[in-house]
Amino acid sequence: MMASGYSNSPCAACKFLRRKCNQDCIFAPYFPPEEPHKFVNVHKIFGASNVSKILNEVLPHQREDTVNSLAYEAEARIKNPVYGCVGAISVLQGQLFRLQKELDATNADLIRFTHEGSSSLGLGHVHSDDFFNYPSNLSNDM
Repeated sequence: MMASGYSNSPCAACKFLRRKCNQDCIFAPYFPPEEPHKFVNVHKIFGASNVSKILNEVLPHQREDTVNSLAYEAEARIKNPVYGCVGAISVLQGQLFRLQKELDATNADLIRFTHEGSSSLGLGHVHSDDFFNYPSNLSNDM
């Protein structure tokens, strides 16, 4: 977000819309002149009037998050006009599913190799849960 002081340079929204940028401009804190693409994308997808209405309806402390969400959705819609963010989420879920299957297969291999290794060394039966409960394999993030 831009510093609280007013700048003489018009915000990206006012510059794009070719209008005078006042101190009370709703767009100025969220669309700085250094990021013109941010407003261009949001305007292309939502329109300046709709963005203005949205910003006026949300609480001031929520506006920055609102603009960031609009900018993210606008960029996603430009990249994928049909699915937008949902398309990106779907791709990530597919990757997560494939990685989980790969992790499950790798864990199964580890259990099998651990069991085969302990049997050939005459160590007796090693429970499959023993590997995962070993202190060096536990993580605080689980």
